[in-house]
Amino acid sequence: MSDQEFFHAGERVGVLTTQPLDRVLDYRAPEGGCFLGAYVEVPLGPRRVLGVIWGPGQGDFDSAKLRSVNRVLDVAPMRIEMRQFLSRAADYTLTPMSSMLRLATRAPGLSDPVSMRKILRRGASEPERMTDARARVLAALDEYGGLAFTPKELSDLAGVTPSVLKGLVKQGALREEEAPRDLPYPHLDPELPSKTLTEDQAEAANVLAQAVQNGAYGTTLLKGVTGSGKTEVYLEAVAACLRAGRQALVLLPEIALTAEFLTRVEARFGATPAEWHSGATMTERRRVWRMVGQGNAQLVIGARSSLFLPFRDLGLIIVDEEHDTSYKQEDGVLYNARDMAVLRAVMCSAQVVLASATPSLESWANAEAGKYRRLDLAARYGAAVLPEMRAIDMRVEKLPSATWISPTLRSAMSKRLERGEQSLLFLNRRGFAPVTICRACGNQVACDHCDARMVEHRFQNRLMCHQCGETKPLPTVCPSCEVEGKMAPVGPGIERLGEEAALAFPEARIAVLSSDLFGSARALKERISEIVKGEADIILGTQLVAKGHNFPLLTLVGVIDADLGLQGSDLRAAERTFQLMRQVAGRAGRAEKPGEALLQSFQPEHPVIRAILSGDEEGFWKAEAAERQAAGVPPYGRMAGIILSGSDLPAVFDLGNALARNDGPLRAIGAQVYGPAPAPIARIRGRHRVRLLVKAAKGVPLQEAISRWIAPCRLKGDLRLNVDIDPQNFF
Repeated sequence: MSDQEFFHAGERVGVLTTQPLDRVLDYRAPEGGCFLGAYVEVPLGPRRVLGVIWGPGQGDFDSAKLRSVNRVLDVAPMRIEMRQFLSRAADYTLTPMSSMLRLATRAPGLSDPVSMRKILRRGASEPERMTDARARVLAALDEYGGLAFTPKELSDLAGVTPSVLKGLVKQGALREEEAPRDLPYPHLDPELPSKTLTEDQAEAANVLAQAVQNGAYGTTLLKGVTGSGKTEVYLEAVAACLRAGRQALVLLPEIALTAEFLTRVEARFGATPAEWHSGATMTERRRVWRMVGQGNAQLVIGARSSLFLPFRDLGLIIVDEEHDTSYKQEDGVLYNARDMAVLRAVMCSAQVVLASATPSLESWANAEAGKYRRLDLAARYGAAVLPEMRAIDMRVEKLPSATWISPTLRSAMSKRLERGEQSLLFLNRRGFAPVTICRACGNQVACDHCDARMVEHRFQNRLMCHQCGETKPLPTVCPSCEVEGKMAPVGPGIERLGEEAALAFPEARIAVLSSDLFGSARALKERISEIVKGEADIILGTQLVAKGHNFPLLTLVGVIDADLGLQGSDLRAAERTFQLMRQVAGRAGRAEKPGEALLQSFQPEHPVIRAILSGDEEGFWKAEAAERQAAGVPPYGRMAGIILSGSDLPAVFDLGNALARNDGPLRAIGAQVYGPAPAPIARIRGRHRVRLLVKAAKGVPLQEAISRWIAPCRLKGDLRLNVDIDPQNFF
C-alpha cells in the first residue's frame, strides 16, 4: 500500500477518527474521491469529526447504511511513515490509536478552509483616552514584540471585549490588515558562515554531517562537557540536512531556552525557524502544522509534542539535553520523547543526535553496546574552563536557625559582588516553604483533594498544591485546632531563600527564576535575557536554571541542598542527582573568568557526592550500570507501571488484587508483579491511586503479555487503568 493509493467516489474506505473508539470505521469515499492518508471530516452520530483515511474499508458493515465522508481537508495527506510511526508508538506504549491521532492533529482550525483573515497590529497613534482595558490591549501587543493577532486572539489575550478593539482601530491605535492565514516560513541558508569551530568540534560536526548526507537511519550520542559547544556542532548537522533538502527538528526541554537558541539559529541561517510549544499562539501552531506538512518549514524548534507534526521529509532530529525528565509525558499518552525520536527516525530514515553533558544511563548503555555512535567533546569552547567543585560540610558550619546560606558560601558570594561577577544559588523547591505547620497542634496544611502538603507561595500570598494546582489563602487560624497566630512555614523554598539573600546582601540586585513566578513564557525569557546582560548580581533558581542557560558573568554556583535528591527509593535517584548537580555547576565560568561550584551537603562522603566532585563521570556510569544490571532493572531489564485510580478506594484495591491474582500471561514470560500498593502520592484531585509494578527480563514481549493480562478487566464506574511502559517516576 503506497501514499498514492486512490479511492474513487463511493468506494468503501476505513477512517481512523480522533474519537475514543476501538476500531477504524467504514465510510464511502466522497465525490471526487480521496487519497490514502487524506485528512477528512466525517459524520459520527449527530457530529462531524476529524479523521484520516487509514485504508480500504473492513467490509463488516452493511454497505447500504454506510455514510459518506463529508469532505477532504485542504492539507497535505498523512504520509505512510507517519501512519507507521503512530501505529508502532501505539503498540509500544499500549495507547489507543484514536489517542495517537489526537496527538498528531493538535493544531487549531485544521478543518477551516484556507483563506484570508483579518489581523490587528499596533497602530501609529495613541488612544485619545487611555482606559485599563485599552492599556491591557496595547501592553499585550508590546509584550509579544509587535506580532499581529486575530481579533479573537487579542481580545482573549488582553481580557477585553471586541468593542474595545473596534474603538482602538477607529482611533488609529490598532491597524487592521488582511493576510493569508498561513504563510511559508522564511528560507534558511545553510551556506552562511558558521562560528569558528575547535578541532574536536569540527571533527564531530563532520561525522554528523556525513551521517545526515548518507540519508539512512542512525543515532549518535553527542556527549560534551557543559560549555563545550555542542549546539554549534549539531547546528552543522542541521546545515547538512538543509543542504540535502530535508527537514530538521530540534527538541528542547524547556520553553525558556528557546529565545537564546532562536537567536543562535538566526545568526547561523539568516532567518527564524518555526516554533512549536505551549507559548506559541493558536494561529502560529496551525501555521506550523500546515507548513511542515507542505515542506514549507525547513526547521522546527519544539517541545516533545513536535515529534508528532506531519513532516514531509524529516531527515534529522536533535534531542538537546536528552537526559531531561521533562521529555517524559506523564499524563494522557505516556511516552518518552527521546525514545519516540529514535522510533520516528527509523520510520523515515533520519539521523538522531542525543546531546547532553550528562546523558541518561539508557543512552550511555546503548552507546557502550554499540547501538549508538558516540562523539565526545572534552573541553570547553574558547578560553572557558570547567569550574572547580567543592563540598561544604554542613555538619561543621555554624548557621543561625531558619537560615540556609552557609558562612562559607556567603563569603564566596561577597567576593563575587566585590568583583562585579554573578552568583547563582540553586534550590530545587518552588515557593516559599514546602510545609506550613501549626505550632499549637502540629497539623500540616494539606490539599483537600490530594495526598500532598500545600506549598506556601508568599509572593502570591497563597498556599498551592503542586499536584492538582488547588490554591487557598495563607491561613492565620489553624484549620484543625482553630488557634490563631501559630501557623509557621517549615523548610526553605526558592522564595524564602530570596528573602535570606536580600537580608544578607541588601545592595545586591536579586533575580528569582522559578516557572511559577512568571505570567507568561515571554516574561520569563525577557528576565533571562536581562540576567545575561548583567542586570542581576545574585540569581536564585530552581531546576529551570540547570537547563542550558549561558550567563557570561556567572562565576559562582552554590547548591543549597545537594542531598535533596538522594532520599527515597527511586532507582534513578543517584543518576538524577548526579546529572542535576553537574548541570547546574556547569553554569559557572562559561566565559573568560574561571568558575567555582560549592555544594552544601550533610553527607559529603556519599558516593554520588564524591562522584560529582571528582568529575569521574565514566566511573560513575559504570558503577551505576553494574548495580542496575545486577538488579535486572532498566536499562538492563524491562519495567511497566500500572496505575489504578478511582473515587472509591476499596474498589480500586479490589481491581488491583484481581490483577495480581490473575497474572498468568506475565508469569508465562517470566515477569514478576509487585503490588498492589498505594502510590507514593496516594490521592490526586480526589481520586485514590493504587500501583502495580511489572518487572521483566530484557527482550521479552512485555507489551503483548500486558495486553492479554489487562484485557479481561471491566472498569466500572469511574475506575481508570493506565499503563506506563518504561516509567521514569514511581509516583
